[in-house]
Amino acid sequence: MCDLALRLAVAVLLLGLASAVRADAYENGLSAAKVGDMPAAFFEFESAARHGGAVAQSYVGVLYANGQGVAQDYAQALNWFRKAGEQGFGDAQYNLGLIYANGRGVPQDDKKAMNWYRKAAEQGLPEAQSNLGLMYAYGRGMTQDYVQAVNWYRMAAEQGYAAAQANLGFMYTNGLGVAPNDAQAVKWYRKAAEQGLADAQSKLGFMYFSGQGVNQDYAQALEWFRKAAEQRLTAAQSNLGVMYDNGLGVAEDDAIAVNWYRKAAEQGDADAQFNLGVMYAQGLGVKQDDAHAFAWYHKSAEQGLADAQFNLGLMYANGQGVKRDMNQAVNWCRKAAEQSNFGAQTILALMYIRGDGVPQDFIQAHKWSSLATSNGYSEASEIRDGVAANMTTAQLAEANKLAREWQPELGEGVN
Repeated sequence: MCDLALRLAVAVLLLGLASAVRADAYENGLSAAKVGDMPAAFFEFESAARHGGAVAQSYVGVLYANGQGVAQDYAQALNWFRKAGEQGFGDAQYNLGLIYANGRGVPQDDKKAMNWYRKAAEQGLPEAQSNLGLMYAYGRGMTQDYVQAVNWYRMAAEQGYAAAQANLGFMYTNGLGVAPNDAQAVKWYRKAAEQGLADAQSKLGFMYFSGQGVNQDYAQALEWFRKAAEQRLTAAQSNLGVMYDNGLGVAEDDAIAVNWYRKAAEQGDADAQFNLGVMYAQGLGVKQDDAHAFAWYHKSAEQGLADAQFNLGLMYANGQGVKRDMNQAVNWCRKAAEQSNFGAQTILALMYIRGDGVPQDFIQAHKWSSLATSNGYSEASEIRDGVAANMTTAQLAEANKLAREWQPELGEGVN
């Protein structure tokens, strides 16, 4: 969830550093850490820690966890965090939660993570409150409870913790544990976005793009997408590509669109991979290249994006950018059709009518053309009615039954 963090808050000296030896060692450790001499910091903190100082024990745990000034050793980190945590030091309790939540040097254990997060959260530590909210939101270590998730997110958000502010915005957007309220979502996204949190900047951009909780404003959407995109957030890079591709809030510029699509696509964003494929297929902002279009469609299709699967099927059927292969064409069109892509459903129906890549089968042709029609593609009704004229009453009954019983599949990556 988060990296373990060394805190240099001098105020925590108040927590139990009774002896002069312990205090001197702790102060020396802080001084060494501030100038980047981590071996010396480790030596001094460990000295104070062995005399029972909870803060120093927590710092020793951080240094072991991060391999700073000493060889990385999660078992030792756990040991020192536990010593400090059992003395009630919130930062150590939080870090124990992180170690158990992520299974670092110990078996992953959500219940133990939740226990330590709660101890730190009840002391008011916003990071722990936020992570406890996450545990409730996803049902990790306890029964899923969106109301409790909102409660803990709000505690952290009101302390100014950006991640919790963004998550509270998400809960308002989706009506999870709280009544849907786009204006509240915008409020919390903005607070996190203004702190530089890329995910919140992207979400705020989308609210402006779609006019949710604010007046639609493409210029504002562009600004927030750009802030997040410059932090390498793939969703924002992809959306920025869409803005330039379509001239929304900015002059249309295919070359810049390609640039942003590529940045997101190379990080694995399926939508950007698909859009980059389209740009190559149509020669927009880049030299037309079917082979490159095929390659990007394939990457996106393997992640389960239906439009990419359909386009990949068409490229196989037409021999564009790849050797013609009707078996593969049917395979990819079927994957898209199963996700309710009406174009793929229509093409699959035609394949069954012609026996192209599959055995001729009017029942399947009728089923898929009926589904395409139901999905809003009116021209598919002509295919359905045409094939129906060549079917028996029993075949029609079977085709209609198959169409009624059909259920769409969710997009999934291909193994």
